[in-house]
Amino acid sequence: MQPATATVTRTDHAIIRGLALRKFEIGSLPRQRESHQRWSDLNDLRPVRPLVYIDQIPWHELEAAHPEALQSRCADPWLREVESGMRRELFQWEHFPGDMIIDPVLLCPQVGGPNGVYADYGIKAEEVSRAGAHDVQFTPIIASLADVERIRRPKVWVDHAETERRRHSLKQAVEGAIPVVVRGITSQWHTPWDMAVRWYGVERLMTDLIDRPDLVAAVCGRMCEITGEVLDEQKCLGMLDVGEGHQMIGSGGYGCTSALPTHLEGRHATPRDQWGCGNAQMFSEVSTRMHEEFSLRFERPVMERFGLSYYGCCEPLHRKVKMLRSIRNLRKISMSPKADLRIGAAEVGRDYVMSFKPNPAHLASDGFDEALVGSYLKQAVTDLRGCNTEIVLKDVTTARGDVVRLRRWEQLAMQAAAEA
Repeated sequence: MQPATATVTRTDHAIIRGLALRKFEIGSLPRQRESHQRWSDLNDLRPVRPLVYIDQIPWHELEAAHPEALQSRCADPWLREVESGMRRELFQWEHFPGDMIIDPVLLCPQVGGPNGVYADYGIKAEEVSRAGAHDVQFTPIIASLADVERIRRPKVWVDHAETERRRHSLKQAVEGAIPVVVRGITSQWHTPWDMAVRWYGVERLMTDLIDRPDLVAAVCGRMCEITGEVLDEQKCLGMLDVGEGHQMIGSGGYGCTSALPTHLEGRHATPRDQWGCGNAQMFSEVSTRMHEEFSLRFERPVMERFGLSYYGCCEPLHRKVKMLRSIRNLRKISMSPKADLRIGAAEVGRDYVMSFKPNPAHLASDGFDEALVGSYLKQAVTDLRGCNTEIVLKDVTTARGDVVRLRRWEQLAMQAAAEA
């Protein structure tokens, strides 16, 4: 993260204030309150049409195609980050909003960390990459129970002085155009295997479920033990926070709900005031028994420290709902592109929110097949009829730089949701 400078140049001031005025104007529209209420109804398990959001967008492609709208121009590094965030938010609102919410405030994140599972645990992964490839392999470096002890708790830190410098810089730049609000950590990505597999290696993890089960269990247990310790320290340092719920929860949609506080008086936030999340993407093809034994039994105590929880990401969970019901505070379950939605719907009913993830490959082909996408989305909504559903398009690696594809996908999804 770049530090804030003491003063704001006239050019940076004009850029940030202009974007802030647009953000405040759009954020003050009655539509924002209506969208908030729909998301709150969904997360409170009240009947509402399926809600639509697009996340993890290939912004590098869109910036190349639309530099006038998306390219940052501020000289100050910190203000460039803020500028980029506002430009992307406003661009999405104008072209493929779905049920997104824009707040009439400008958030200044508290400077500190870690704010999720991706952190420094004292072990450096050994990556193996190949020319022309975008992915990497990991060389296993955990081979014994003694190696598990090398996994150390990340340093928990907060920089109040830098946070205040950033807040002052933003207030100076917007000059009253929009309220500037300092915000701590409102939700985190607590997913032990997403990090630990980098030290273990995917192939060896799968074989060790049989060959060395004690070692696999020890790694996940250690990661979840550390997660609890980090949470305790974040709470003591006052790093946790609440908000209106206008942040993505886990791999799903917004977290608006009447079940959690949006403001606190006279005390710091605790995990009980927040959403938690968990997943075991590495266990996509692993049995329910192994999923429970080598991941969920360690994740569950961490997740249950929170007010509500979300589970899952890319792993298909339609046949594991009975296992997930053991999480006392569970509210949302991911249904990945590989999930059988009819089986999932029958298992879930209206007991949880179904967080459906459509296939992002539909945006990556040589041509965008509107008939195929429209039929696919309508069938998915039909399969999920009777469920509390959010439709979250994510992992969009490419849209071929074509914003029209994203716009038409959003329109087709909104149409399918309205017809439901």
